[in-house]
Amino acid sequence: GLFVWHLKNTGVRQIPCQFVHLCRVANDRLITFQYFNFLKRMYVTQYNKDLSQRAKPQSDSVTSPFRELQRLDQEKKIIHKIRPVSPVLQPLSETSGRNGLREMKSGAETEDSVTPVRAESKDRQWKEMKLRLDDLPGILARLSKIKLTALVVSTASAGFAMAPVPFDLTCFLLASLGTGLASCAANSINQFFEVPFDSNMNRTKNRPLVRGQISPLLAVCFAASCGVPGIALLTLGVNPLTGALGAFNIFLYTCCYTPMKRMSIANTWVGAVVGAIPPVMGWTAATGSLDAGALLLGGILYSWQFPHFNALSWGLREDYSRGGYCMMSVTHPGLCRRVALRHCLALIGLSTVAPVLDITTWTFPIISLPINLYISYLGFRFYRDADRSSSRKLFFCSLWHLPMLLLVMFTCKKSFLEKEEKGDLLSGNHGRAMEIRLP
Repeated sequence: GLFVWHLKNTGVRQIPCQFVHLCRVANDRLITFQYFNFLKRMYVTQYNKDLSQRAKPQSDSVTSPFRELQRLDQEKKIIHKIRPVSPVLQPLSETSGRNGLREMKSGAETEDSVTPVRAESKDRQWKEMKLRLDDLPGILARLSKIKLTALVVSTASAGFAMAPVPFDLTCFLLASLGTGLASCAANSINQFFEVPFDSNMNRTKNRPLVRGQISPLLAVCFAASCGVPGIALLTLGVNPLTGALGAFNIFLYTCCYTPMKRMSIANTWVGAVVGAIPPVMGWTAATGSLDAGALLLGGILYSWQFPHFNALSWGLREDYSRGGYCMMSVTHPGLCRRVALRHCLALIGLSTVAPVLDITTWTFPIISLPINLYISYLGFRFYRDADRSSSRKLFFCSLWHLPMLLLVMFTCKKSFLEKEEKGDLLSGNHGRAMEIRLP
């Protein structure tokens, strides 16, 4: 107020030089720094020889974008619905032409009137996933890896069929059912442990536990309901040796192979042992003993898994690295290709050993030689080229190589009657030799 009164007395009339002169007068009339800042913020004008100050008008407050979006969401959509005009079936007469045209126009105007239909926007909310009973069989089938379980049961059935004993249908069904239940239990526990790692892989991100289609508790209960009856069937319905092999295989797959996948590349060899046990279980289910034929079948399955899995993992190296799995294809690519080639060649040697152990005839190594040479050739291509094309060819070849090899092995199997006749012949010759030696 004092400053304004001082300006009135001095007679400042919008003359800049006088204002500057005012700033240069004595010390008691100097403008302080605070007043100078005040003048910068305010506009000073003169009206009717009186000073009046006018503040700078403030800009309109900018509405927040979030409030604007909220306001837009709350607005109701208006959909204009136009009713179609019904066609005129009867012709108009000349006398009532004008009246008819007027009626048609008025009717069209009333029918063409826009009727607003209001549709309220639905708020996005969290929805609770409900498990339907219709979807449960499919979810449990994917939880138990039904395709892998079918492969396990087929290899166990091949081991049962290759055993040199008469075929027992009841024992075969019990062994197949028990092996399938044990495989379902092992696969379910494997998925239960690998949920946080499977979510990072494109290959496994759609599994039931990862997507939340089934609860972990239900998955564990399903594994227990499959594992306990499966081992009981193998132990009580077949023989204790087969039940022990089934329980050992579940332990090896869930407690050794599954954690080793993130620790060492030795998991591939442990997993090959897991895959080699089912045909041994089929052999022991038929014979009740662990013979050389069972070990030969297990060796064939053991060697077959290396070209199969190494070729598969070669195309999934990015996925395995994202998931945190320690695979040969990721950490030791050269070793991955060498191991695949070695075991392709090992299949030729194992096929040659079968007639030596008196399991098949000598026609088996001859007939199986072309398919073994072909998979060995693809293994060499995979070792030399080290690309996705060669690995894909080797993988798809392994899918039909194993069933064809087992089928050829079954057709060239020595029958039980031939072995009995051979045994009787050997015992008869031994008896004759003893008679000749006696005086």
